[in-house]
Amino acid sequence: MRARAAALLRACRPKQWVKNLLVFAAPGAAGRLDDPAVFGWTAVVFVLFCVAASGTYLLNDVRDAEEDRRHERKRRRPVASGALSPRFAAVAGAVLVVAAPLAVLPTGRLPLFVVLVGYLLLTGAYTLWLKDIAVCDIVAVAGCHVLRALAGGVAIGVPFTSWFLIVVLLAALLVVAGKREAELRNPGSGGGRATLARYSVRYLAQVRTMAAGAMIVTYCLWALENHTGPELGFHAASIVPFIMFVLRHHLLVDRGQGEEPEEIALRDRPLQVSLLGLVVLVGLGIYVG
Repeated sequence: MRARAAALLRACRPKQWVKNLLVFAAPGAAGRLDDPAVFGWTAVVFVLFCVAASGTYLLNDVRDAEEDRRHERKRRRPVASGALSPRFAAVAGAVLVVAAPLAVLPTGRLPLFVVLVGYLLLTGAYTLWLKDIAVCDIVAVAGCHVLRALAGGVAIGVPFTSWFLIVVLLAALLVVAGKREAELRNPGSGGGRATLARYSVRYLAQVRTMAAGAMIVTYCLWALENHTGPELGFHAASIVPFIMFVLRHHLLVDRGQGEEPEEIALRDRPLQVSLLGLVVLVGLGIYVG
């Protein structure tokens, strides 16, 4: 039982829960995280998305077990390696997928319920169909990131600006395109992913460059045109770590290190320093300026 519990936890991919921190983006940008009630409820939304995402990871691993066994790294996943039976993983995944949205219903927050169900439907469509269609697979994964960011806002009733949504979408495209490019740069790292054969490193690099350029311009316009007074100085200064973060990500992808974005986010110190500087300056602009 202890071994099965450990295998189940690994199959839930706790390292990838870092993606769900996006739920804090909208409340943070709205200057609401200093409210204990708002922060607490956003933390609950984070947990709900971790539960939902873990359920989809389990179901995805059951479906892709054969492909994962041909992958030099993914073959060590619990389902592919045999540490976790496909039946047990499927049942656990289904329970988690159903439990997350059902937990929202008693709160009466219908918008959050709709966004969470939409996230599960999109991830399900990706697992069953969209992951095998070039371009659609990139857009689908990017859409999941956008839904995470939307969930944090709708949970507390924060209105969204076009600036926020555009930056989140472009950042998601940047990360996903970098992931696919890294898989192509590392022979055998795709693990039989059907769409990789339809891409080229040059094409994905162009997508990454396009997304990064548009994202930097959008962020600069937001920082310089939508703020006044003391907050303008903090937001203008945040452009520097923002650009450094993007440039560092480009460098890591060119080195073939972008296959697991959550890994480089947790391990690359220059990337972490740039992100910390960005968060601090934006936070000062919102909560102090």
